[in-house]
Amino acid sequence: MTAAHLEGLRSSYDPAEVTFLLTDLSSVRLELDLAEREARIQAGRNYAEMLPVEYRPDQAYLELFESVLADSAAEIAEHVGVVTEMALAARGGRPVLVSLARAGTPVGILMRRWAQRAHGVALPHYSVSIVRGRGIDTVALDAVVARHDPEDVVFVDGWTGKGAIVTELHSALDAYEADGGPRLPRDLAVVADPGHCATLYGTREDVLVPSACLNATVCGLVSRTVLNDELIGPGMFHGAKVYRELADEDRSAHFLDTVSRRFDEVTPAVQARWRAEYAADRAPTFLGLDVVRRLQAEFGLPSWHLVKPSVGETTRVLLRRLPWQVLVRPDRRDALRHVLLLAEARGVPVVDHPDMPYSCVGLVQPLAGADS
Repeated sequence: MTAAHLEGLRSSYDPAEVTFLLTDLSSVRLELDLAEREARIQAGRNYAEMLPVEYRPDQAYLELFESVLADSAAEIAEHVGVVTEMALAARGGRPVLVSLARAGTPVGILMRRWAQRAHGVALPHYSVSIVRGRGIDTVALDAVVARHDPEDVVFVDGWTGKGAIVTELHSALDAYEADGGPRLPRDLAVVADPGHCATLYGTREDVLVPSACLNATVCGLVSRTVLNDELIGPGMFHGAKVYRELADEDRSAHFLDTVSRRFDEVTPAVQARWRAEYAADRAPTFLGLDVVRRLQAEFGLPSWHLVKPSVGETTRVLLRRLPWQVLVRPDRRDALRHVLLLAEARGVPVVDHPDMPYSCVGLVQPLAGADS
């Protein structure tokens, strides 16, 4: 594979900070309106075969994003520092960061910045696609392991919900190894792990990672990843689009810079925390699964996939699915201003639900005749 092919698509991120192993599908029309896309997903089509229409936030929501970012930047910087120190310790100081596009990508960049500032090391960083129900991009994995020791790889995502992607990752890596690929570590590094699914994390509290508040305009103008057999043939990376027409609204660099500017001030807190966290029992318990199953039964939902726990997943539901209800822990309402604003804008009921470990849970509208 040539260096040109290895570059993949070009986002609005500095290419020195991340290499996207994705096929550029920017010229292809893949977007469906929310109702049609939801109907196809619930009828059994994989969500990665098509894209949602990119949400265009109004001025009030953008102002709220700025406020949320300003309020949480130091906290997120601390959690980024903790998870990066864990990853460095787990890989002898030289991890190869492999972000799961797209939520993992800005986190991977922040981890790379922390390692460079705190330790003077420039970590390799790639962004690859993983699709629930279809696995990870093995062509991209081949490109990574051709250049690096497989034992150094650390997979990176933004947060966990109920653990579906963690489970998908483990199954996909098992299949990759069974097909003759090298064994890759099963660690997943995230900022927030409220589902207790990851082994490397900044916190297990359900905190908002502000990059969840927007779509492409906080993720290098990159869409969700696409795995459509009509477009992605053998030997090709999974695909994505770059929404260059949204360049004037791009806040990707702004998000990264706002968080990384707080690194110096949170360094003492990171140093005080990470060793104890790393030494603790970090074995995943997937505690959120019991909550998800209980909520599925309580609300009579045909599939557990319609229950989206955590503030990050709830935000995704409101931005690109057909939301039915939002369950909110009353003591966390003050930290969920963007969720409440999105719910109000879309006419989605917000219901107090105190008995859960998550700040909030988004429920997707079940459609008549949908595949359960």
